Amino acid sequence: MSSDLPPLRPALNFDPELLLRAQPVRVVFFDVDGVLTDGGLYFSEGGETLKRFHTLDGHGIKQLQRAGITPAVVSGRDSLALRTRLGALGVTHTRFGTEDKRPAAEAILAELGLAWSQAAAMGDDWPDLPMLRRAALACVPPSAHPEVLAVAHHVTRALPGAGAVRELCDLLLAAQGVYAAQLAEAAR
Repeated sequence: MSSDLPPLRPALNFDPELLLRAQPVRVVFFDVDGVLTDGGLYFSEGGETLKRFHTLDGHGIKQLQRAGITPAVVSGRDSLALRTRLGALGVTHTRFGTEDKRPAAEAILAELGLAWSQAAAMGDDWPDLPMLRRAALACVPPSAHPEVLAVAHHVTRALPGAGAVRELCDLLLAAQGVYAAQLAEAAR
């Protein structure tokens, strides 16, 4: 019987200063290649771009949405694989094929009625710097370019395309005070 089980306590811990920085976040901007994917570009014989996504990251994005935090994607590339994955996750705030990511992100902020002080961003290379430098919380995977690592508030332990996005999602859920409740609900 499930009632005989002891309560499940969160195993994750985040630095209190990082949690404070993350509390006002209501939107998260994600880059794709090198963040939601491992950064490798795969092409079929027909020239179609293939991408590998991790289910941990997808579940984290869904949990963010349940907590009222909007996931947004701003990517320099576009592909059917990417649009299919984001559609399956219910991510509707997207900008594709843009190397100038700041105006794209600012357009999404305007649509949502939010400011940079309410935003987190996750990227791995120079085109992401304008978003990372303005966001209240800048998060990067450990394989990010050194100049990008230098502006980060948090460097994930998990690799890109292998749980790095989920780590940021868990941090934001903990900062919002909903992580433990979502975990307990999942473990029932």
